[in-house]
Amino acid sequence: MPARNLLRSLILVTAVAIIPAASAGFAAVDVKTYREMDQFLAVFERVRAEYVDQVDDQKLIRGAIDGMLASLDPHSSYLDERGYRSLMTTTEGEYGGLGLNVTLEDGAVKIVAPIEDSPGAKAGLKSGDYITHLNGKLIYGGTLDEAVDQMRGPPGSSIKLTIVRPGRDKPFDVTLTRAKIDLPAVKWKVKDDVGIIDVNTFSRTTTQEALAAIASIDKALGHAPAGYVIDLRSNPGGLLDQAVGLSDVFLDRGEIVSQRGRAKSDIERYYAKPGDATHGAPIIVLVDAGTASAAEIVAGALQDHHRAIVMGQRTFGKGSVQTVMPLTRETALRLTVARYYTPSGRSVQEGGIAPDIEVPQLTDPDYKDRPRLREADLRRHLINEASVKTDVIEDDAKPDPRFAGTPDELKKKGIDDFQLHYAVQALARLNTRNAAVAPAGGKSVSRR
Repeated sequence: MPARNLLRSLILVTAVAIIPAASAGFAAVDVKTYREMDQFLAVFERVRAEYVDQVDDQKLIRGAIDGMLASLDPHSSYLDERGYRSLMTTTEGEYGGLGLNVTLEDGAVKIVAPIEDSPGAKAGLKSGDYITHLNGKLIYGGTLDEAVDQMRGPPGSSIKLTIVRPGRDKPFDVTLTRAKIDLPAVKWKVKDDVGIIDVNTFSRTTTQEALAAIASIDKALGHAPAGYVIDLRSNPGGLLDQAVGLSDVFLDRGEIVSQRGRAKSDIERYYAKPGDATHGAPIIVLVDAGTASAAEIVAGALQDHHRAIVMGQRTFGKGSVQTVMPLTRETALRLTVARYYTPSGRSVQEGGIAPDIEVPQLTDPDYKDRPRLREADLRRHLINEASVKTDVIEDDAKPDPRFAGTPDELKKKGIDDFQLHYAVQALARLNTRNAAVAPAGGKSVSRR
């Protein structure tokens, strides 16, 4: 059996490299591992020889690799040429597709969050929706890379998605037109003397775009704003160095985040450099169930340093770090190598970041009934090692008279985003309290 002999030879070469430097106990463990590898080879040979249809060896090996990594956690995976290229394209922040952040849950493609202003968002797709068919073809049971590859395509081309939404009796179809997702990492606007910085993703330019947004807000107003709203809602994360960089924009000193690997000594810490680009202006950070990973690093750092008030809803809870390890020029391994912790030592894994002020999105008519997908809902997610998860709270546990408006009532008042409206009004009220009132004439005089 030449295939078996070849694979066994490779295993033995590896054993020779490891055992001399290992302890006797470790070597004993390796012997048991090699017995298991023998079982794998036996299954491999039996499938090759006797499966009802002839199966390509490469397909079997790829399936074994995928199965091994899928048994670890939802974020570790093998990247073939297509997947590696897709990851690099997404990191650069430009691609043709639907603008949906998706995950694989029990073989089904599930939407984590649509990207703002993308075809998916404009079609009304929601976090927690399942995509079952693409152009009428069932995609259940395939890989996530295969589904993403089918959803991407030339801008202007159309694709039909069949959606299963929890709470609805029947699936429904949505036809979307692909667009060039040339998403700026940061967008900004001014409302009621408040600067709004909308951070959509953590690509290579996020920190520089945030600094440019602050300068543009000051220029548009002609003076420093009353404060800033940093909108991290539905932000799926991205590059760790950009999360550190964005946090540093608003912090003058202190730790931003630490990452801790398998060994107790394997700890890396990241710190803020002197200088706050906003000169201590009040900040509100908006978060929701789609705020994940790098976005949670920023929210946690600003919250722990009491630099910002965090508003909205509990975040996704992805507190792990993935490293992309190139295997060849065209393939790579994406592997979870560490957990990250906020400056106070909190792990947000599973629990997420609890907002300082819970603010529901009242302008979303489905906000009470629509399930919210979070890390803790994913199979084989990493466990939070802390004995007490103080961040875990129930959404909307108690009715609040401040949040009694209906979508129709708010729409009549011209409010299409209640969470943002509430944050802006909170900063405006703070500015009013800090303004001096002239003794006559009733005019306010700014102290800025």
